[in-house]
Amino acid sequence: MFTIPAALLYADWALFLMRLVVAAVFGTSGFGHLKSPRQRAESLGMSVGFTIFLGAAELAAALALVVGFLTQWAAIGLILIMLGAIYLKIAQWKTGFWGEKSSGWHYDLLFVVMNLVILCTGGGRIALMPA
Repeated sequence: MFTIPAALLYADWALFLMRLVVAAVFGTSGFGHLKSPRQRAESLGMSVGFTIFLGAAELAAALALVVGFLTQWAAIGLILIMLGAIYLKIAQWKTGFWGEKSSGWHYDLLFVVMNLVILCTGGGRIALMPA
């Protein structure tokens, strides 16, 4: 009889929890973009159309992470979004790593790494469609 080692079982639950946390952050962000696209577009310095696209992409990726469907594709999309956010903060807003009042790009870098873990592991076996 085949048994799953406890360490692997706990790793799957840890990956699932990480997926839920990442999904909660991006889901609420995406909802905010879609709820008030004009205001969000102005605050980010982007077009309304791109802000709507960004919100829809964040919500779709969040949903994919929660249910465990196409998690690696969702992680790639979120990595690209966060790399764009890091670029915006560094190149256009001239924000440092720590930033002012916690507005630095250290936060964005954490989400790049979390999504990289999801990408490399497939998000674990607790999923609708495990990798």
